[in-house]
Amino acid sequence: MKLAIIGATGMAGTALYKESVSRGHDVTAIVRNKERADSLLGSDAKVINKDVFELTKSDLAGFDVIVNAFATAPDQAYLHLDLAAKLIALFRETESPRLFFILGAASLLDSEGNLFLDTLKNVPDAASWISIPIEAYKTLNFLRSVENVNWVGVSPSAEFVPGEAVVPILGKDDLLTSATGESIVTSGTMAVAILNEIEAPQFIRTRFTVCNQ
Repeated sequence: MKLAIIGATGMAGTALYKESVSRGHDVTAIVRNKERADSLLGSDAKVINKDVFELTKSDLAGFDVIVNAFATAPDQAYLHLDLAAKLIALFRETESPRLFFILGAASLLDSEGNLFLDTLKNVPDAASWISIPIEAYKTLNFLRSVENVNWVGVSPSAEFVPGEAVVPILGKDDLLTSATGESIVTSGTMAVAILNEIEAPQFIRTRFTVCNQ
């Protein structure tokens, strides 16, 4: 399949790029810094070196799936929603490409049925980064209103950290826990879960979540 990864030099994007290549897919990295992409992904990586907000429909034509692994600083967290809106607008009333959004864990429910975002707001240093989970939550709510674009979202567990892949556990709207009782997913496990969903779709116009086994 022809895959494009927006933000392919971030933690999630790099793991996803490498997993995609290992499975034989034709992968293009969409990045703002080609030198960084060459360093992380290899000098032979296919790259579109362009600001995501300058991408046109023709830039993205021909891809089967576009994965949005875009990340930004807390003071520009609103760009997550802006980019989702841009991608949706480009592909209204289409089934291809499929748009795959990596969202946050804040929109998941804890064991008592409470929104995890409310828990995060009470973390002592939350003021410095809470804008990111807030905007991810807004982005999911926006996507849930979209019925004429082929989209899917994925949320990590409470902790999303670099690491090798293990068997992924999938869920829908509740925080999951691993065999050790932690709500944690590694970048490698997330990449495996995303590629599994790309190759054998189960979730259409909805969000799912991933945890390490």
